[in-house]
Amino acid sequence: MDLAHYVDHTLLKAEASKSDIEQLCREATELNFYAVCVNPIWIGECVKRLEKTSVRVATVVGFPLGCNTLSSKSHETKDAVSLGADEIDMVINLGALKSGDWSLVEKDISAVVQASEGRPVKVILETAALQRDEIIHACRCSESAGAAFVKTSTGFGCGGATVEAVTLMKETIGDRLRIKASGGIRDLETMKKMISAGANRIGTSSAYKFLRQETATPGSY
Repeated sequence: MDLAHYVDHTLLKAEASKSDIEQLCREATELNFYAVCVNPIWIGECVKRLEKTSVRVATVVGFPLGCNTLSSKSHETKDAVSLGADEIDMVINLGALKSGDWSLVEKDISAVVQASEGRPVKVILETAALQRDEIIHACRCSESAGAAFVKTSTGFGCGGATVEAVTLMKETIGDRLRIKASGGIRDLETMKKMISAGANRIGTSSAYKFLRQETATPGSY
């Protein structure tokens, strides 16, 4: 199993500097991670640094609260695409979701999907803030709106990924959508548990450290 290829190597801290982004790209290239995931201001820098590699560039939309208007999220997405982003991680409209306004939830996702021009859209559900039925409905809305992934968490909310949430997401969407587990994944054991539960992608800022240790150990996986 190529564990590195599951990883979206993530740096979304507001205080991240250009040198931090340069290091992120070096690490992603060294271990051949699937993608880096950065704030929109760093898309161009990452595209430039990863141009001759297979590492993709993912960015965030409506981050981290999801409370932006449809037109705002659509514009953010179009801007990200114009800058060279390969994938879009958007935060679901949590206020609409908690209000049971599923039509607005779906329209919100659909606006980003349309603006992404075919690039994969990952819908961040913030599962720690949701009840079981809300996670199920959010997954179904994501599927109806044409998203490629459902994703557990921003990493900035009230909790991160759990095996229980990933399992429920998998039970709801099967193989029709993919799942990204993110938030609080800081070691190899947790990463493997998420993959076993159904995650197709792992968002973490810690993978370079723990996977580098693994690859340095002959026969470790």
